[in-house]
Amino acid sequence: MALNHYKPTSDGRRGMTSQDFSMITESKPEKSLLAPLKKQAGRNSAGRVTVRHQGGGAARMYRLIDFQRDRTDVAEVKSIQYDPNRSSRIALIEYPDGEKSYILAPLKLNVGDKVESGEKAPIRPGNCLPLENIPQGLEIHNIELTPGKGGQICRSAGGVATLLAKEGKYATIKLASGELRKVLISCRATIGQVGNILHSSVVIGKAGRQRHLGIRPTVRGKAMSPRAHPHGGGEGNTGIGLRRGPKTPWGAPALGVKTRRKKNPTSVFIVSKRKKR
Repeated sequence: MALNHYKPTSDGRRGMTSQDFSMITESKPEKSLLAPLKKQAGRNSAGRVTVRHQGGGAARMYRLIDFQRDRTDVAEVKSIQYDPNRSSRIALIEYPDGEKSYILAPLKLNVGDKVESGEKAPIRPGNCLPLENIPQGLEIHNIELTPGKGGQICRSAGGVATLLAKEGKYATIKLASGELRKVLISCRATIGQVGNILHSSVVIGKAGRQRHLGIRPTVRGKAMSPRAHPHGGGEGNTGIGLRRGPKTPWGAPALGVKTRRKKNPTSVFIVSKRKKR
């Protein structure tokens, strides 16, 4: 797995990189696992911008991903596909009765491999087991926070967590951010690390590729008028800290302000907060 580099034939090409699609084995998605995806960005019916910096982009269909993995029989990996809605790759699997579904494709999962879910599933990349049946020290992803709800964390490209300990009805996992968190031992997780680990290293290179992703231009607040942004106005170039601290376009404090709610019900499960950047 590597990145594609380009010759500097133009200013946009200089330094640009793209993903390597050599792992993709099928270009057409499974029609039975597609759903329409309505765009929520841009303007509303009144013509007002409701979501800033978003709009346009290439048309896409949503792929229905099986995050629960509640079927216990063995399935075969039919293909590895590209998903325009997420950074990771997805794998199309087929069960003995012909039912097909999509799962997140971990590293070292290839076409023809067998995947399984359940308490007695072997310890292999792509298999889904309860945390109580996973040995300590293994890398896991697609971790449930509520039993039976489906995986909620460690689902993006390169996402991985480590199962550190099991004590009583809770298991302690270490997330990629450095946070130590307790999860019910009956929650399920998938063995291995999510594939496409070089996704964060891609250099977009030019504005056109951002527009293909549905990302519109972003104007700096200090380049606006004082009526449009708290950082706007003034003569010359001034820092945002000189205007009573950094603010959002609506006047709320920004940059470094704590956003976690004090009465967050899940805070009691955090053993150690994430490492300081």
